[in-house]
Amino acid sequence: MKANTAISRPQASILAGNKVLKNTYMLLSMTLLFSAMTAAAAMYLNLPHFGMIVTLVGFYGLLFLTTKFSNSALGLVFVFALTGFMGLTLGPILSMYIKVFSNGHELIMMALGGTGAVFLGLSGYALTTRKDFSYMGGFLMVGVLVAFLAGIGAIVFAIPALSLAVSAMFILLMSGMILFQTSQIIHGGETNYILATISLYVSIYNLFLSLLQLLGVFGGDD
Repeated sequence: MKANTAISRPQASILAGNKVLKNTYMLLSMTLLFSAMTAAAAMYLNLPHFGMIVTLVGFYGLLFLTTKFSNSALGLVFVFALTGFMGLTLGPILSMYIKVFSNGHELIMMALGGTGAVFLGLSGYALTTRKDFSYMGGFLMVGVLVAFLAGIGAIVFAIPALSLAVSAMFILLMSGMILFQTSQIIHGGETNYILATISLYVSIYNLFLSLLQLLGVFGGDD
């Protein structure tokens, strides 16, 4: 009897992790599609950029509500509100790239393809190897905080070189976050698929923007 119980517990843990992973990927795909739709709507309506303050207040406000109601059906509403809002902030940025660069469409597609390749590659690696990347958590949190503050400094003081360095940092950090977050789901560190979805969405969003900025600098045609 004890042997059967010892076997069933890991199996139950794996099944639970697989369920969270399945729900996360399903919700993530829907939120990414919804975000793309709101970004397209913002481009079609030619909406202006919301500005840093509105973007930060809107993001963190909706993130707080999503986290607060993550264990209820209302959490799903705020997940789509948050990702839809982020899509609206992305639309004006994409419109700017299309207007400024003659190959703007190609840059966007390259950034999109690169983001997809990185996400699929790293997620696949974490899923197949089933390595535990939880040890990266502290380092990644500190790195994101430093990069975030550096990014604000680059905007406030208008330092292009620092802005590029921040983009490169975010590419590495978001890649690490994808490994860490996927590992957390697999090993039971994250059991709420709504929170898991938001974590992966934010990583994908920042990865895409960072790749787009670097491509615009090194591959854009004025």
